[in-house]
Amino acid sequence: MLMPKRVKRRKQFRGSMAGKATRGNTLAYGEYGIIAMEPAWIKSNQIEAARVAMTRYIKRGGKVWIKIFPDKPVTTKPLGTRMGSGKGAVEYWVAVVKPGRVMFEIAGVPEETAKEALRLATHKLPVKCKIVSKADLEGGAS
Repeated sequence: MLMPKRVKRRKQFRGSMAGKATRGNTLAYGEYGIIAMEPAWIKSNQIEAARVAMTRYIKRGGKVWIKIFPDKPVTTKPLGTRMGSGKGAVEYWVAVVKPGRVMFEIAGVPEETAKEALRLATHKLPVKCKIVSKADLEGGAS
């Protein structure tokens, strides 16, 4: 699973996901990509599942870029524990995703293959997604 090697602080506040993505909202590397349409926390195992789905479909052809990284720790307290006695232990890591954020990019494969690989990856993610191409984004529709 993806997670930071080391962090400055072990536990974090929950934060807010208001507004649209101002960074990472363009296709920087590949020809096609997946854009988030709603805000969410995406777990490291969901990112990995989407990556596996894509790479399996394209069968070692092309290149895949993962443009989100789970750097936020999420804590939970054990079941049946009473309130109080501090914050729980870190359970998993999430990437905070806002609407408009490009999460995955793909290049080096035909259009149909790329779109199908990205479609399979969207099923692994907990957000509504849109598959876009470089031509779509340059046209101004996002």
